[in-house]
Amino acid sequence: MAITGDGMAAEGALPLHAGATANRAPAPAAAVSGDCEAQDIGYRGPTACAAAGITYRQLDYWARTGLVEPSIRPAYGSGTQRLYSFRDVVVLKIVKRLLDTGVSLQNIRTAVQHLRARGLADLTRMTLMSDGATVYECTSPDQVVDLLQGGQGVFGIAVGVVWRDVEGALSQLHGERVDTGETLVGKNPHDELARRRNRAG
Repeated sequence: MAITGDGMAAEGALPLHAGATANRAPAPAAAVSGDCEAQDIGYRGPTACAAAGITYRQLDYWARTGLVEPSIRPAYGSGTQRLYSFRDVVVLKIVKRLLDTGVSLQNIRTAVQHLRARGLADLTRMTLMSDGATVYECTSPDQVVDLLQGGQGVFGIAVGVVWRDVEGALSQLHGERVDTGETLVGKNPHDELARRRNRAG
């Protein structure tokens, strides 16, 4: 499926473009297991940055320009904290990788819209391929091979691998319950700050 650009691809994998997912219903969230993607858990900016491998300046700029906005809670003036979902953090990490490989911001914006429109189960099976100008979605190894043989694919991002990387990183960091604001302590045994904060509260 095509995400961005005007390139022609091998059969089964076409360049993604704006509106490519307009008629596609996302898969139900329940199709993916695990705790990190729970919709009642959010991650503050510094945690999202650490898990995605980006700077806070990048996070802030992408949120202010609408590239990747927090889906749980945006910042409302000074003193409020953005709250990102697990999917948001996965998208942040993918955006970072696309930028690092030279994909244009315009094409990345279209790719982000496409990723947000897909169901969670779809994301874990997806590979994004690019030649630096066009981004392609592949959902099977055969499509990846066809793109490589046709010269369209220079690099690939296996979204399922990014998903697991983010899941592992967030398991060591702190989340926040959306309903109560309670800090959820990661599995890092060296960090007692959140435990003390919860006990004091």
